[in-house]
Amino acid sequence: MLWANFLHLYQPPTQKPHWIKRVTAESYRKIFHELKTAPEAKLTVNINGVLVEHWDTCGEDEVIEDIRTLLARGQLELTGSAKYHPLLPFLPKDEMVRQIELNNETHKKYFGELYRPRGFFPPEMAFSLEVARTVQELGFEWIIADELSFPRGRTLDYAHLYTIEGLGNFNIYFRERRMSWVILSGQMGTGNLLIESLGERLNRNEYLLTAMDGETFGHHRPGLEQLLFEIYRSPKLTTVFISDLPKYFPHRTPVSPQPSTWALMEKDLERKVPFARWDDKDNSIHTLQWELTRLAIHTVNGAAHNDPGYPAARDALDRALHSDQYWWASAKPWWSIEMIERGAKELYDAILKTPGVTEAVKEKAKHLYHTIVFTAFDWQRSGLVDELSHKEDEDIRQRTDAQIPQLPRKEIEKMVKKLEHEMHNVALRQEFERAAQIRDRIAELNRYAADIAAPKPSAEGDKEWEG
Repeated sequence: MLWANFLHLYQPPTQKPHWIKRVTAESYRKIFHELKTAPEAKLTVNINGVLVEHWDTCGEDEVIEDIRTLLARGQLELTGSAKYHPLLPFLPKDEMVRQIELNNETHKKYFGELYRPRGFFPPEMAFSLEVARTVQELGFEWIIADELSFPRGRTLDYAHLYTIEGLGNFNIYFRERRMSWVILSGQMGTGNLLIESLGERLNRNEYLLTAMDGETFGHHRPGLEQLLFEIYRSPKLTTVFISDLPKYFPHRTPVSPQPSTWALMEKDLERKVPFARWDDKDNSIHTLQWELTRLAIHTVNGAAHNDPGYPAARDALDRALHSDQYWWASAKPWWSIEMIERGAKELYDAILKTPGVTEAVKEKAKHLYHTIVFTAFDWQRSGLVDELSHKEDEDIRQRTDAQIPQLPRKEIEKMVKKLEHEMHNVALRQEFERAAQIRDRIAELNRYAADIAAPKPSAEGDKEWEG
């Protein structure tokens, strides 16, 4: 078995320097440092251009230099993407192309000839045929998508590769959900245990393709970066770049993938809303957000490009198209009035900066901005947010619990002991907020252990499982 692992690294354009430095210290720097100490390890990674610029402005030169080193050593493969992390399926083609080219320009600036992307990561892993077609036209060889994008009724075979029907030899690689969740859940205590869970697959001529947010390792889940590199250092798994898979698996089958994201759930497919966390037909805030987005795009693009004020408006729009604002308005279960307001204000400001914008357009934009914010407060006051997020939390827990194998109690104890040691060390360094995060993770693991020990009701009612 070959392991092709993919990590996605991103911070919003409006992220505060404090958070850039913190996430870098807790996650990014550790990932690249550990990769340097494991010379046989290979990683395919997407880093949105806006994050590289954040590193530059925040003085995180060491991370940029580590990436250069790993690229030169052949341990790191960078993909293309869209600079400010927009949801590409919802953008006009010229906006898609602009975001992708801006990303390429940024990476060329910092990494020069070391940046030679062959593959493409659409932000949020948001796949559509139009995105794939555009990406191919720009010279990329492949795109990554979630396995739920694979045609229903057919069996996904990780001993074969796939192309997209109608796009010639353009490859599509499908992220394996189950093992990606197993790793990022943190509920497998050691690398060896996780590898053993692969069972007979280890001896088969196939590949494992996992894809996860890089921030999960060390920032969202303290200590999880140790598990990641235990897997990397195991002699039982050979790591490869995604772009190298055709060397080992020459057979390719054309398929017609479905629109998808890596947050997609089966129920979203049944409702025919593959982008529900960003554009749900039943979500009035989403409707307003996208109306304001379309107005901003139309207004800025309609301005005189030779006007001295145009570059500022254009730059404001580029930054305002990030996907976060729609995600945090979903209440499924993610919700943030601050992010909703900030996103709407960025779009509104882009319109106000546009040369020659009419008073009527300004008033329409102002009305949409205010309505988005007022509606968000109404949702929160009425209890609708709690209702929606609670229901979604239950659905997500059922989905992930069914996918993750039960962790032996001894492994939980090992993880807790390791995290207690780390908590002690960071407390000695007076990093008390970080220590509190680790404490919460320990509590999470202890609750998990208690759930394992508790009697499980059977389908017959209150009767306990025997044995």
